Amino acid sequence: MNQEIHAAGSPALAEYLDGYLPDDEVLTAARARAEELGCAAVGPAAGSTLRFIASTLCARAVVEIGTGAGVSSLYLLRGMAGDGVLTSIDIEPEFHRAARKGFGEAGFAAGRARLIMGQAVEVLPRLTAGGYDLVFVDAAKAEFGHYYEEGVHLLRPGGVIAFNNIMADGRLAEPARRDPETLALREVARAVAVDERLMPAMLPVGGGLLVASRLN
Repeated sequence: MNQEIHAAGSPALAEYLDGYLPDDEVLTAARARAEELGCAAVGPAAGSTLRFIASTLCARAVVEIGTGAGVSSLYLLRGMAGDGVLTSIDIEPEFHRAARKGFGEAGFAAGRARLIMGQAVEVLPRLTAGGYDLVFVDAAKAEFGHYYEEGVHLLRPGGVIAFNNIMADGRLAEPARRDPETLALREVARAVAVDERLMPAMLPVGGGLLVASRLN
């Protein structure tokens, strides 16, 4: 079940966008596991956008912050180069077990995904600076600011960082909303917009994708 609140506009348009490239059996099964585990999963529109970005970059090295049940991981792996490796970070071991099941069902070799269990704020500084084509952030929104700083540091020139559900059920556009999570998202959106290292865009798919390519 898609748990995103769509940024695309009307419910009919959101339904059309999610149905444009519908899930296959592997993704359907992965979504079912996500629902059982109570973890949100990217919808088909956002997922296919991630796959497109990974494919356009010919991505061979991708970092995912927030594995969940592996739905977004599957989209990323399907867009990456055939020899690419996805590094996915999560604190929940049962999420990693569910993700591995999906990878096996999709026919990906075990070496295509490196699953790291731990706090992303502790793991990211240990990864190779400038060594990644794509960083996808889909974890605790209150920590997006930290993920932004570390994620840009990991990107090669031309690499892309993407933040999922940036519009936060519409809260991003409501000035009166001052809760810590909304403030954190608002600050990340502002920081990305003015960062001279980045070329940003806000994509109204799923719950909103904030994407930015590294210029230098």
